[in-house]
Amino acid sequence: MNNHSFRYAKEDDTKLVLMFLKELAKYENMEDKVVITEYTLRKWLFEENKVEVIFALKNSEEIGFALFFYTYSSFSGKAGLFIEDLFVKPEYRNKGYGKALIKKLASIAMEKGCQKLDWLCLDWNKPSIDFYLSLGAQPLNDWTKYQITDEALKDLVD
Repeated sequence: MNNHSFRYAKEDDTKLVLMFLKELAKYENMEDKVVITEYTLRKWLFEENKVEVIFALKNSEEIGFALFFYTYSSFSGKAGLFIEDLFVKPEYRNKGYGKALIKKLASIAMEKGCQKLDWLCLDWNKPSIDFYLSLGAQPLNDWTKYQITDEALKDLVD
């Protein structure tokens, strides 16, 4: 794994970020769930500054990305970094780039005073689960994720 580096996404990278999101969705068998547009992505990344993206590069070519945002723990009084999306192109997997990307996110978290990294992983994604466990990550078996979306969200507000 030589000649690798990282960079934050810039506004003119919006199309590239969307391409990575679509590749991730394809890998996760969720292509039909991708409804985000370049306009919406640009808004949240660069106007609202609610999420950030870093790219993993090899010889200046973007080969992976991570989309992340910050969380807060009221019990510890410290922030966390939540990895919403992490993806390395298939031809670059098992070569250390995913680990380098996670290490970069850990470095960003430490620089920002965060106490932890969090993310979700699909139950069927054994290669990723094995990778995360090899890094020392632990599944949170005592927690269940809940979500309110679409009509249920609208009904709650009414």
